[in-house]
Amino acid sequence: MNATTTDPRATQGVGFGLAAYLMWGCFPLFFALFEGVPAYEILVHRVLWSCVFLAGVVTLLRRWRPVTEALAHPRRLGRVLACAVLIAANWGLYIYAVESHQVLQASLGYFLTPLVNVALGMLVLRERMSRLQGLAVALAGGAIALQVALIGALPWISLVLALTFGTYGLLRKQVPLDGLSGLFVETLLLMPLGLLALAGLQQAGMSHFLGEPHTTWLLVASGVITALPLLAFAGAARRLRLATLGFLMYLNPSLQFLLALLVFDEPLDPIRLGTFMLIWVGLALYSWTLWPRRTVSAAQR
Repeated sequence: MNATTTDPRATQGVGFGLAAYLMWGCFPLFFALFEGVPAYEILVHRVLWSCVFLAGVVTLLRRWRPVTEALAHPRRLGRVLACAVLIAANWGLYIYAVESHQVLQASLGYFLTPLVNVALGMLVLRERMSRLQGLAVALAGGAIALQVALIGALPWISLVLALTFGTYGLLRKQVPLDGLSGLFVETLLLMPLGLLALAGLQQAGMSHFLGEPHTTWLLVASGVITALPLLAFAGAARRLRLATLGFLMYLNPSLQFLLALLVFDEPLDPIRLGTFMLIWVGLALYSWTLWPRRTVSAAQR
């Protein structure tokens, strides 16, 4: 393909990717609207209404076959259930981070995720790590150690977000389900637990659902808000190379970083700024390791 020729599928893919990461990056603005609603209750509704919305999408797109095939073999659902638990933990902790005004920690977690993926690939899949990738991971580790040594506090929200999402991605690659079907099955497996939790909240008089109409609609909307960027991401993943998706991914934590500083007025002391800078250098090195693959691929077309 001539270098000056525009690939319409790639253009569409970039559009889908930008939409997905912009929505994910703006999530703090949405979850900050839940005044007085605890994170675990929002998580319950996020799971339940995501499942309902995705069932409608699966029906509309006539994609029930992979779902029914997966459910027909319960013994094969172990990894899917593990994925469901990991993504629910990630969702819940992220909501907690927004509610507790720790969006900077959430941003740091998603900046760390690509480097965690590299480390998990080496440790679990025995993938070979290049010297630059090894240096990138070492810089991330040094950044965390710097925070612990100088502040005396482990950025546990960042680490757990990165580890749960990184491990989710690792297991998700081993599940023979597309993005839409996989997420639907994951939320479907969590639905019984979600319904039990909802019933418990109602029984204890602690539920915010069906109270204030504003809060009720926000809880219902949490499912739609969860599913939409994932659908956009699936559209991008079908049209773009993994390296291109990797570069777009930085848009999400970058937006969260800016929102934390400009909207939520979270303090950024010099030590935490140093942590971010070390991780940004690590990400730059990691991105550089992907660049030769992109240029070679472009030259071959």
